[in-house]
Amino acid sequence: MRKLLRCSFIVVAAALVARPAAAQETASDTLLTVDHYLDWEQVADPQISPDGSQIVYTRRWVNKIDDKWESALWIAGPDGSHHRFLVKGSDARWSPDGTRILYFADGEPKGTQIFVRWMDAEGASSQVTRLTETPTDAKWAPDGKAIAFVMLVPDSTPWSISLPKPPEGAKWTPAPRVVDDLHYRQDKIGFMQQGFTHLFLVPADGGTARALTSGHWHVGARFDGLAFGAGYDWTPDGRTIVFDGLRDSTWDRQYHVSRIYAVDVASGAIRPLFSRPGFWATPAVSPDGRTVAFTGADSSDQTRRTEDLWTVGLDGSGLRNLSRTLDRDPDNLHWAPDGRGVYFTAPDRGSINVRYADLAGGIRDVTQGPQVVSLTSLTRTLVGVGVHSDPDHAPDVVRIDLRRAQAPPPARVTAVNDDVLANKRLARVEEVWYTSSGGTRVQGWIVKPPAFDPAKRYPLILEIHGGPFAMYNVGFSYMYQNFAANGYVVLYTNPRGSTGYGDAFSNGIDHNYPGPDYDDLMAGVDAVIGRGYVDTTRMYVGGCSGGGVLSSWVIGHTNRFAAAAVRCPVIDWISMAGQSDVPFFTFSFFRQAFWDKPDEWLAHSSLMYVGRVTTPTLLMTGELDRRTPIPQTEEYYAALKMRNVPTVMLRFNGEYHGTGSKPSNFMRTQLYMMSWYGKHRRSGTEQATGAGAH
Repeated sequence: MRKLLRCSFIVVAAALVARPAAAQETASDTLLTVDHYLDWEQVADPQISPDGSQIVYTRRWVNKIDDKWESALWIAGPDGSHHRFLVKGSDARWSPDGTRILYFADGEPKGTQIFVRWMDAEGASSQVTRLTETPTDAKWAPDGKAIAFVMLVPDSTPWSISLPKPPEGAKWTPAPRVVDDLHYRQDKIGFMQQGFTHLFLVPADGGTARALTSGHWHVGARFDGLAFGAGYDWTPDGRTIVFDGLRDSTWDRQYHVSRIYAVDVASGAIRPLFSRPGFWATPAVSPDGRTVAFTGADSSDQTRRTEDLWTVGLDGSGLRNLSRTLDRDPDNLHWAPDGRGVYFTAPDRGSINVRYADLAGGIRDVTQGPQVVSLTSLTRTLVGVGVHSDPDHAPDVVRIDLRRAQAPPPARVTAVNDDVLANKRLARVEEVWYTSSGGTRVQGWIVKPPAFDPAKRYPLILEIHGGPFAMYNVGFSYMYQNFAANGYVVLYTNPRGSTGYGDAFSNGIDHNYPGPDYDDLMAGVDAVIGRGYVDTTRMYVGGCSGGGVLSSWVIGHTNRFAAAAVRCPVIDWISMAGQSDVPFFTFSFFRQAFWDKPDEWLAHSSLMYVGRVTTPTLLMTGELDRRTPIPQTEEYYAALKMRNVPTVMLRFNGEYHGTGSKPSNFMRTQLYMMSWYGKHRRSGTEQATGAGAH
């Protein structure tokens, strides 16, 4: 992007460290300012060919004209050589013999369709499907002759009424939307089309797709009725597909319940592999076809359970928990080619690394260190690919050599943002552990400005993650690097409720949210203040979703922060239960329904503490948000206005949950927050109240 102003690092750094930016940053070639975001790129879903000679991945970049992310498939050798554009599309999968890839792209008659491209010198592509609904989760049959996929089958019951016929040429108002399911909307989608997701099969050379499953139930393990794709796998002989879902017409009344099934491809006969109640998902079939690995946890009245890695025979026998002692959530399951164990990733204390579960017993680390690594594809020769990031390196495609028990560091295949980061002075990220209430040890990270001087005092931003069952990790953060480039010290931490620290830690807020997580956040702020470089008159707090819950809770319990940026919050649990696309999730935080025990719901609602708030508050939510809908923000805004608390509400156009999916809105989010923070500071003589007050 053309820079509006060219400055040396020394001049810019001095200006930015001295004070936070006002409404607009100063453009810089040596600091990571928002204008560089227009040149930022993303990588995802790398897939290595069966012979290990080529890697295909999805690459995304900013369309600066249409204000959106574009994507295409790129290809490279395993060492990064011969790196080039391949075809417009995404989600490529190699055929079993490596001669073709399937991928998704826009086609006829409309929308997303499945294509197949030959990987020879000619590189011919064919559109395989011509569907009126959107196919997802495509996978090759073992013989390469067919492709399975998941698709919605529309199904609705019309409500006929004896309405008089409109006169010729009349323009009557359209009929109302008929809603008779609890789950009828979803964030990023809006109103969900009525129907059921099922498995289909189409010839790889093109033709008519046929349904493998049918009925008033869904293929795909659903969280609170929401569709996030389906987990399934073929047996090596191509006769059976094992899939997750809930073959039950009561699906609309079930929360966090799914099972593993097997369907006979020829007959369509379906059987459950086992009947143990719980949430079971992402099945992967062993190379010999005898065993199925999957993830999940038993049913529980806890708000959340840490999942385990399980195996069961294809005949339903021998159910085993392979990761009982790990106490971490497994993901990215891949069988070892010899069938003796399963490779997977798991979050742990801010990092995500590859591990191996031996069927004979025991789990070992395969990769180690403060990094975020995925494992998305694996060859028979134990060469894997994934995406890697750490505090100093943006995400890139990497090659992972799994032939040794302890893999060497992942080797970078791409360097898509090296041009953006060239000559940039990046912030230093420092890990910190501290003690909170009850002796709880909590992990966090401090991000310091590039020209940090411990003898100076800096404004502090406490940024709180969402979820709440999620984990801040050590991957590269444009957001925090941008804050630091503007002279802020940033603290991000994993309070109780966070994943990656075991079941007991994540359940530290079980039926008590917000609760001790507030203590953990304030103890983290105290720990950073204790280092002597924080200007306590310029401390700020923000967060989105679960971070919006807690940032609004924080300012209702302490006035130590000079300003807050509360983004996409929940502030009233009772109204949230009827507004959100995750109603069961909302109810799961309380032991009794609000009509039976409203006092508990109110006691954990930030709105009930608005009478204590004096902190100037910026509210930011997407107009289309279905997860924490904008009426939550409006309730809080009206209450703050009634109390004459300085507050502004920003309603982001074109945004569902969050405020930064569109490139321009990401930049706006950063700049509005820093501008708001820059306007406010506490008086040095004002007494702070609340936990950890200074």
